[in-house]
Amino acid sequence: MRELTTNPLAKRVLLVMFLGALVLAVSVVLTPFIIPMLWAGILGFSTWPLYLWLLKKMGKRQTASALLLTLLMSALVVFPVLWLLFLLRAESSPLLDLLTAELGSGRIRPPAFISKLPIFGAELSASLGALLAEPAQISFELKNHLRQLDAYAFALLGGIGKNIIKMVFALFTLFFVYLHGDSVARQIRTICISLLGERAGGYLKTVALTTRAVVYGIVLTALIQGAVAGLGYWAAGLSAPVTLAAVTVLLAMVPFGTPLVWGAAGLWLLFTGQTAAGIGLLLWGVLVVSWVDNIVRPLVLSEVVNIPFILALFGVLGGLAAFGLVGLFLGPVILAVALAVWREWLDDENALSNPPP
Repeated sequence: MRELTTNPLAKRVLLVMFLGALVLAVSVVLTPFIIPMLWAGILGFSTWPLYLWLLKKMGKRQTASALLLTLLMSALVVFPVLWLLFLLRAESSPLLDLLTAELGSGRIRPPAFISKLPIFGAELSASLGALLAEPAQISFELKNHLRQLDAYAFALLGGIGKNIIKMVFALFTLFFVYLHGDSVARQIRTICISLLGERAGGYLKTVALTTRAVVYGIVLTALIQGAVAGLGYWAAGLSAPVTLAAVTVLLAMVPFGTPLVWGAAGLWLLFTGQTAAGIGLLLWGVLVVSWVDNIVRPLVLSEVVNIPFILALFGVLGGLAAFGLVGLFLGPVILAVALAVWREWLDDENALSNPPP
């Protein structure tokens, strides 16, 4: 076949145009699946040692091992979320009835110490007292808000449905990550080394260490927060401290989710006359439970990846703000790779400035 042109420059321009159009077309096709693919890659990579162990136990049967571990990860991801949703939905009405009964009996009242606060204490206590003096109105408002919450939840079903679909695609992709992950990893490494040279190996190692550190840090942080908060619930004398601790573990997966549990429990204790227990639980939540998330997760990152604590913290929070939940992983990875490149450049510059004798 006769070539359209023999000009080398024209050939290079046509090649660049072709590759650019191909990349654009691929990005358009895969854009709806980028987030599920990222989640599948993160889950698959962080649980890869477990897959290798299972593969060995099942006699190197790749398909069966990948399917079994995918089903296990699906159960670990889906069932706790469904349990939390059903728990919140089932307990909302009994909780409202209990609150209405407590309001009607007059047992819910502002803590006595509020009136002793300087400047605004007396006015705040009087306002809360006047508000609690109309239990029927409060019950009506709570029921109205509950109905609005249900309506809001139904309005969110579209968004939730999209997230559920993304989760299904992520778990479906996870099966193929287990099945072909080793081959894909070798191909990625080959391409990166061909583009960046041998230094790409260090960058890929940084990505690997950071991803696993973030995943393990999130799980470890959630478990520690649940255990510490559960100790506080038990010490405060709340009923079902184990259930409250389990809910705290699940909400700890979401940044700043734990105050919804220990904060509500502390306020309940305060307004039911258990002032010491309420203040103690709120202080425990602020000073201990919440700071676990701010310390343990960045600390795991800084220890494993050798990244400064403050940079690890910025990576977690900045990634969340920029990319959503998946940014919890992307943010630290991006900063860790950037730091690795920075350190390598500094090492090269120092080597050039101070050549060996």
